[in-house]
Amino acid sequence: MNLLPFVAAGIGLGSVYALAGVGLVVLYRSSGTLNFAFGALGAIGAYCTWSILQVGIPPAIAWAAGIAVATALSFAYGWLIAPLLRHRDRAVRAIGTLGFALFILGCTGLIWGEAVPRRLTLPTDKMYAMIFSVRVTYTRLLALLLALGMVGAIALLLARTRLGLSMRALAADRNISSLIGIRVVRVDAIAWLVSGVFAGVAGLLLADLVALNATFLTFLVIPAIAAAIFGRLQSLAATALGGLVAGITEAVLIAVPVGSFYRSAAPFVLALLFITLFGGRRTAVLHE
Repeated sequence: MNLLPFVAAGIGLGSVYALAGVGLVVLYRSSGTLNFAFGALGAIGAYCTWSILQVGIPPAIAWAAGIAVATALSFAYGWLIAPLLRHRDRAVRAIGTLGFALFILGCTGLIWGEAVPRRLTLPTDKMYAMIFSVRVTYTRLLALLLALGMVGAIALLLARTRLGLSMRALAADRNISSLIGIRVVRVDAIAWLVSGVFAGVAGLLLADLVALNATFLTFLVIPAIAAAIFGRLQSLAATALGGLVAGITEAVLIAVPVGSFYRSAAPFVLALLFITLFGGRRTAVLHE
């Protein structure tokens, strides 16, 4: 059985999972909040992009606008709502984002409805490269390049900038960070903004590669959490690698008659297996 076509398909999916997982980890490291609204933010960004394309706006502008919508909503929550919950338990803050996700999902259904099938496409869908005799669309390669580029950029941001230093300080101890003059609410809001960019990009890519469906895109947060588990909600590199492995595994399982029924559970099964085997060890892959 030739599995290379499924591996090629999994590259794009795994890249989306990598982006989503890193977007979750960046926010969690800074604010301690697990954002269950991540997929919903990507969904509404994708729907806005689709609507803008319908009126003849150039694709580049439409995609930028969709990402901007997801980013703006994420920033608004981080600036207006998240500060009200910052002294509450982490579980309460996570449940708050779940309410935000349901609100976004409801708005998406109210504006666009769920019954009408829609398709979000990119010009790169029709272009491809032959790699090991397998046709790989430029969209999947674009997803991989975006994942590598954005993960590298955020790693540099955290390691080399004053903002990154503030984010790492918050991750270590929020109370002490506040005492030494770090503007906690401002840094948290920026972390929400960065996470919103990742949500917008991941949502648009997933809508193109798989389906433009609000409920489906909202559940992007599930494999994203699985990818984050690979990185123990700390390591960006391990999270990105975990997302790629999970996406490729999920795609390869399509070729297995029995495994195809359980492919959606693959990211979590792999993450739990990883934690079981390496949970007590500090391996090199878990370090930045």
